[in-house]
Amino acid sequence: MSVDTPRIGIVALGRPTFDVPYAEEILAQAWKNLQTLDAEFVGEPKLLFDADAVKEVMPKLQEKPLDMLLLLQVTFTDATMTVELGKAIDAPLVMWSYPEARTGGRLRLNSFCGVNLASHALSRSNIRLDYVHAAAENPKAIEELRLLARAGAIVNQLKGSKLKLVGEHPDGFDACNFNEQELADRFGISVDRIPVIDFIDQVKELPDEVADAPYERRAKDFPNLADLDQEATCKTLKVYSKLRTEADEKDYAGVAVRCWPDFFTEYGCAACGALALLNEDRTPSGCEADMMGVVTSLTLQHASGNSVFNTDLVDVNVEDDTVVFWHCGQAPIDMADRDQPVQGTIHSNRKLPLLSEFALKPGRITMARFSQGHGKLRLILAGGEMVRAPLAFSGTAGTAKLDTPVKDFMEKMIAEGLEHHTALTYGDHRPVLRALAKRLGIEVVELT
Repeated sequence: MSVDTPRIGIVALGRPTFDVPYAEEILAQAWKNLQTLDAEFVGEPKLLFDADAVKEVMPKLQEKPLDMLLLLQVTFTDATMTVELGKAIDAPLVMWSYPEARTGGRLRLNSFCGVNLASHALSRSNIRLDYVHAAAENPKAIEELRLLARAGAIVNQLKGSKLKLVGEHPDGFDACNFNEQELADRFGISVDRIPVIDFIDQVKELPDEVADAPYERRAKDFPNLADLDQEATCKTLKVYSKLRTEADEKDYAGVAVRCWPDFFTEYGCAACGALALLNEDRTPSGCEADMMGVVTSLTLQHASGNSVFNTDLVDVNVEDDTVVFWHCGQAPIDMADRDQPVQGTIHSNRKLPLLSEFALKPGRITMARFSQGHGKLRLILAGGEMVRAPLAFSGTAGTAKLDTPVKDFMEKMIAEGLEHHTALTYGDHRPVLRALAKRLGIEVVELT
């Protein structure tokens, strides 16, 4: 399964007491429309009139996980079959009903009323339901279904994911705390932990040669790499090699690392450059042991298909209505504005390499965070435009204009208790993130 080609179960429901020939025309048109959706379909466009018919198709629907179970409510039915399917199939449930021509005569379908009846019955069993109400030939119906299917696929991709946590977050950084049980219950994600000093000791045991391949890789992007402290640079790249090998061998989908002060004081290098390389590998990684930041980055990566940057919002200018997103040097290289300098650098406080340094390229952006502000899990979203501007601060940084005045944005951000880290990627991916949050039962807060 993939986000781009979701696996969708199809069941068409009807009653023989309605206009069956007309219902079959509607079903045929809906099926034709569905073929424009890039998906793997399980099931066939055949009207099922009773529970026995539904039971016959159930085993096929249960063979492999589905990203969505789509019930085509072609005519009115009672809720028996729908509730049975909702209980038996572990997949997001979506129903599609069809408008009725107001002829002054009999109801030929009474489709929407069937969805209404089913929604109540499902609610009594605590089963969530999404629905689309549109004509069978309406292309907008497919767009809605595409979003819902992508959201279901992302939820399935998150389930069973394992993340690596190196160390604990620094004192006073409550924004980087997380509830491991909630992470398992809500997302299906597990976490493997290791104390930061134990991890550093493991890296120290590695031969320097493991840094050779990543050094060659960085040298292609950073013309000044040889001018930096070579011992410290090698150490950073050994950190990357260790994390990369573990991610490959143990199937870690993302990594959170307590980067300071330990990597500086106990090993003599910056972890930032290692995290940048992991982000470029599409293994979302973040500093300060911010696990929920990595979960957000992983989700945003699935939603966008792009690499993701876990950032701080460090400057706000109400005069020109811009903000600056920054972090020491972790942004993936594909986010670099190649019309400006791209190079390696040292940490601004600790004066050790290896960090990436470049301005972020212009383009549409999505900002997201699974936030624990106000004591509850919510998804915070915002959109804007990264603009071409000189590098604002050392490291990796981008200047952006948000979709709302920055003064209003600041007020909302502070009022909502947003964490200091947010995940950033290019493109507008809020629609699928909203659908995903609904699927997970998480409230969405819009900052722009």
